[in-house]
Amino acid sequence: MTAKTTLVTGFLGSGKTTTLLHLLAHKPADERWAVLVNEFGEIGIDGALLADSGAFLKEIPGGCMCCVNGLPMQVGLNSLLLRGRPDRLLIEPTGLGHPKEILRLLASPFYESWINLQATLCLLDARQLSDARYTDNENFRDQLAAADIIIANKQDSYAPRDRELLAAWARDHGGERPIIGATRGDISSCCWTVRGATCGNCPRNAPPRRPRRQNRSGRPQPARQCRLAPCVEPRPGV
Repeated sequence: MTAKTTLVTGFLGSGKTTTLLHLLAHKPADERWAVLVNEFGEIGIDGALLADSGAFLKEIPGGCMCCVNGLPMQVGLNSLLLRGRPDRLLIEPTGLGHPKEILRLLASPFYESWINLQATLCLLDARQLSDARYTDNENFRDQLAAADIIIANKQDSYAPRDRELLAAWARDHGGERPIIGATRGDISSCCWTVRGATCGNCPRNAPPRRPRRQNRSGRPQPARQCRLAPCVEPRPGV
């Protein structure tokens, strides 16, 4: 049995651990889940909640899960897979690390029979887009670039300017990736697995629409927009 594996990334303060807690609270009773986190998370994951939900927890000491060349990351991952035999594995790396190395490890032939790598989520607080301390940070940019799905978290705190910046970022850097709005990490787990369908559970209030632009022929064409998708697809081939 291979574990459906989701990497939940995001810069410090984006709400990764809160999102994990929400997902754990809605775990199907007939599934076994495992969680791999850094020892120093934004919010401590309550062991009682894990016990009640039937999930296994493994903390990587030192707060540097992205250093996959070190033994703690691989030992912790192997321990969860062997001990828990989970149906789903959630991984939360440090908010200061680059997920590229973790994704490379998870996609390696060694874990082919153990892991079914699904979409990588990146939590983004759009208020950070107005602060050069974030936007000029290489890790901040790289985490967003590595993600398959962007979760625009804490959207209940956005000012109109934050929504405009989010729409601009999506136009310039989002490509065709869906952007899902969320408050306190409240996203639907069906967004990991449902392909090409609408679940009706994910927030839909999108940032302001951009005006239509003109191509070289002078005819208007739709501008690329930030879309808060009702549903998302996993990685191709999953």
